[in-house]
Amino acid sequence: MSLPNLTSQYATAFPELVRPATPAETPDPKLVVLNRDLAAELGLDADWLTTHEGINFLLGHTLPETATAVAQGYSGHQFGNYVPVLGDGRAILTGELTLNGQLVDIHLKGTGPTPYSRPGSDGYAALGPMLREYLVSEAVHALGIPTTRALAVITTGKTILRETQQPAAVLVRTGPSHIRVGTFQYARAHNDLELLIRLTSYSLDRHYPELATENAGLGLLNQVVLRQAELIADWMHAGMIHGVMNTDNMTIAGHSIDFGPVAFLDGFDPGAVFSSIDYSGRYAYRNQPIVAEWNLARFAEALLPVIMHPGDKQVMDQDEAVTAATEVVTGFQTAYSQAWGERFRKRLGLSAGDDAATLGTQLLEHLKASATDYTSFFANLRNVASSGLIPADVAPELMSWYESWLALKPDTQAVAEHNPVYVPRNHLVEAAIQNAVTAEDLTAFNTLFAAVTDPYTRRDKFVNLEQPASLAFAQTYQTFCGT
Repeated sequence: MSLPNLTSQYATAFPELVRPATPAETPDPKLVVLNRDLAAELGLDADWLTTHEGINFLLGHTLPETATAVAQGYSGHQFGNYVPVLGDGRAILTGELTLNGQLVDIHLKGTGPTPYSRPGSDGYAALGPMLREYLVSEAVHALGIPTTRALAVITTGKTILRETQQPAAVLVRTGPSHIRVGTFQYARAHNDLELLIRLTSYSLDRHYPELATENAGLGLLNQVVLRQAELIADWMHAGMIHGVMNTDNMTIAGHSIDFGPVAFLDGFDPGAVFSSIDYSGRYAYRNQPIVAEWNLARFAEALLPVIMHPGDKQVMDQDEAVTAATEVVTGFQTAYSQAWGERFRKRLGLSAGDDAATLGTQLLEHLKASATDYTSFFANLRNVASSGLIPADVAPELMSWYESWLALKPDTQAVAEHNPVYVPRNHLVEAAIQNAVTAEDLTAFNTLFAAVTDPYTRRDKFVNLEQPASLAFAQTYQTFCGT
């Protein structure tokens, strides 16, 4: 069989933003999980991907002549601190597939050292964190949230030291691109106006081809603001805490990326923080919209030269550009509020004229006060909507809310279609990964994967997957980046 038709269009267009990188040797590669559905969507032969030749293709060892593996360069504000040179320290872009006229990146994590690897970093990844990203990214996709997607996890035959000796693994993921806010920050740091203009034009052509604008910089900024407002509203409604919202983890295409210390709410807690390295709670659940707007302001700063010079001539001075960019960025608040309210309208099954945002805000206040499980409450709304009966054991502060909601005659079908029964609950993810890594038993992992990738359909055999974690687990749980 001939190799898939990978290309290296991004690497060819931006030699300044990439460096050649070679995946490290894998002495005994073994396919742990393969996403056959995604393979089919990409036009790949899933059976061939399980062969020795297919695995070598996935690992980037055997590529067509049209593709060259590279590590991408970018900068980033990490927990608010600017780092001028970051880049793919343990990841490689092997190329792009073309699907329905759109480019789709094939991107590997855990491939060993690259030219961007940080001092002391080996560039490898442990099996557990790669399985976590595989599971969570596909769950997020099933919830209808834009995200990178996971094609495969492959162990390499190597053992690496993290807290203990662990099997090394490579995650094969896909995405509309891996261009980040940090990519633009990196280009801006080079003080290369031509490069910034070229990167802006490329990003518009690749991700927003329908946009017609006189000012490419402002046009791109506005589109990214709108996409990120929608994305963060999705995260908040899913009860998802990304955990590491650095500017190098915010994409220009507006999709989720890099699920390192990601976690999901059990009880509704706006201040929830799970990441072991988020000491100040910068990326707490409630802060995600605030941080997103802050990141977009950094994007605007990187784009200022392009806003001033959308073509060959300067069209505005710096003060004018700052004013114009600020107006676009502050539009995030309105766009986010609209997206957040619209999602509540759908989840509550309300009509366009109903004040879903107010009712939703009141509900969240009650959920916090009553320590009610977040996902279970929304999942059970379908039963209340269809029967009109308020649960007998409802907390007193929720009784009047239920009455107000039922008086609006919610659409039961809409409620069922927009409230998942299953999400990757933290204790279930940890247990599934533990069994997969220590006992080489994927039973729990596969069961959880089946549930969260069809999250709106309640099934009796998955009843235990609806249960929240114990209070002791929830109070002490931490997540880790896996580096």
